[in-house]
Amino acid sequence: AFGGLPFISQPQLSPDGRHFAALQALDGKPAAVIYQVNAPAGTTPQVFASQEWPIMAVHWVKNDRVVMFTRPAGDSPIARSWGGSQNFYRVLSLDVLGSGQWVQLFNNFNEQDRNSSTADIVDTDLNDQDVVFIPQWSSNDPGGLGSGMMNDRLRMDLYRVDVRTGKAELAELGPKQSATWIMDGNGTVVGRVDRTAGPLTDHVMLKRNGDWADVFDTDASADRGAGVYGLTFDGKSLAFAQPNADGYRTVYRLDLDDGKKGSVLFSDPHYDAGQALYDDWHQRVIGVTYATDRFEYVYFDPAREALQRGIEAVFPGKTAHAVSVTQDGSKAIVEVHAPTLPPTYYFLDRDTHNATKIASSYPGLSETDLGDMKPYPYKARDGLDIHAYLTLPPGKPAKNLPVVVVAHGGPDARYMIGFDWLVAFLANRGYAVLQPNFRGSFGYGHAFTEAGLNQWGLKVQDDITDGVKKLISDGIADPKRVCVLGSNSGGFDALAGVTFTPDLYACAVSIAGISDLGRLMARERLVHGKNSDTLSYWMSRIGDDESQWDAVSPALHADKVRAPVLLMHARYDTDVPYAQSEGEHDALEHAGGRVEFVTFENGDHFFALAETRIQMLTNLERFLRANIGQ
Repeated sequence: AFGGLPFISQPQLSPDGRHFAALQALDGKPAAVIYQVNAPAGTTPQVFASQEWPIMAVHWVKNDRVVMFTRPAGDSPIARSWGGSQNFYRVLSLDVLGSGQWVQLFNNFNEQDRNSSTADIVDTDLNDQDVVFIPQWSSNDPGGLGSGMMNDRLRMDLYRVDVRTGKAELAELGPKQSATWIMDGNGTVVGRVDRTAGPLTDHVMLKRNGDWADVFDTDASADRGAGVYGLTFDGKSLAFAQPNADGYRTVYRLDLDDGKKGSVLFSDPHYDAGQALYDDWHQRVIGVTYATDRFEYVYFDPAREALQRGIEAVFPGKTAHAVSVTQDGSKAIVEVHAPTLPPTYYFLDRDTHNATKIASSYPGLSETDLGDMKPYPYKARDGLDIHAYLTLPPGKPAKNLPVVVVAHGGPDARYMIGFDWLVAFLANRGYAVLQPNFRGSFGYGHAFTEAGLNQWGLKVQDDITDGVKKLISDGIADPKRVCVLGSNSGGFDALAGVTFTPDLYACAVSIAGISDLGRLMARERLVHGKNSDTLSYWMSRIGDDESQWDAVSPALHADKVRAPVLLMHARYDTDVPYAQSEGEHDALEHAGGRVEFVTFENGDHFFALAETRIQMLTNLERFLRANIGQ
């Protein structure tokens, strides 16, 4: 019930609202399913599935056609040919109402190059609805794409792709540093963002009369760079986010004519602007999210803002918003979720004001199975305010509980109140769960972000430690039954915790975690190039002091570990190398430590398959029960 893939996710209405597409689990893998809205009883939905390339995203491009992004699972020859360092997507176009046949996009390319670098459609062309625009890595090297994944050898070009035939042709040649393409919702390129290294810098470029002009540059090391969201809803400017004078990420206009910063579209005195909200059909920016203790949605268009406030009034205390709206705005799909309510979807007819429940993403879970999540703020030892969340096991008092501390990855991610299948599972099994937003977590202003730079294993670790100590002093945690868990960079935090504060934890779990910063950075240099923006990004997070890397890398100090450690990693992980867990395992074994190593042979970094989720939860439950269980 917890580890299975969501029964439904990413529902999207067709432009006319007569159908909707969604991802659904089929034999433990995500499949695309197309439903007819208000279909007669007994109507069978159309299902498209691939065993070798599970479907990751579905986009309507016209009433009779969807585009599907698929990603290889497990040992992919494509991923191996690029050094196992990049995620790849095959892009398919499906005729929904006619033949039911599909075509592969980029099919006029050679076999290896028929892969998109992102699961994203940059734009469509309203004058030719058979056309979409998709970015694609191309090689500057005469040896071709197979010669390596070096940034110095690659550029991100933009292609015009016919969704009926699958044929692609170059629309815009990207320079070596291009990172983002910006279009007007009608198939015309208006700008792009280039990123260069040393120091990491974003260059915002505008296209005028066929020529490119660099309108402004910005430091990209701390606050996610230029923050260009796209064209504004009125088509006259770009929406971009930058820290204001008080250090909080604010959304501004950038005038297309003169390239100057204009009026403020959104600002909050306590929180950063987050993700942009886009019109489904023109890809223009119509609003923005930000996170207090939960996601908040703000729309610049009065009609959409009124819809949002109406939805929130119906579901007080929950996170709710329209995830898909038809082209005329008359119909919508609404998502609602909370810690004790898995994401649940409703079909809303705005003409009749009737709402019909579609499905829950986790129908096997009920409210009584799930623990509630509440804010648990505390101060770090240097006085910095840390926002954190505490989930208690259902039906148990907050006293002397076994605790799992979960460190987020990213490393720029953050936690907020909402449904989380892993946290829900841990609470269901009787553990209190602490999720700290330690310094560097995104959303709390520039100063908080900067406070986390170059602090891996140092002040970041202190923030986590201080949260555990508060739980103990408050009587919530049994001091002898605390385990620390994390994935990705959170796996580093988990391993650092059990290594450098060995008296605090009874065990540690690292899922696809980092253990050796020096080894990680050596790989980044080799794979991406010493002058790459990727290497520059990592340097901005962990610093360039190699002696500090060694001082805080858990794999180099395995002799300090006294508690059992569980390592889990997909063998063909394209985000964090499998070698990071191998190295930690070997170091702990050499030091005589108690370590288990679980390999996911057919998994990926994102747990896209049910079998790896269930394998992970099964091993996690067993390990926790043995070390901090009742």
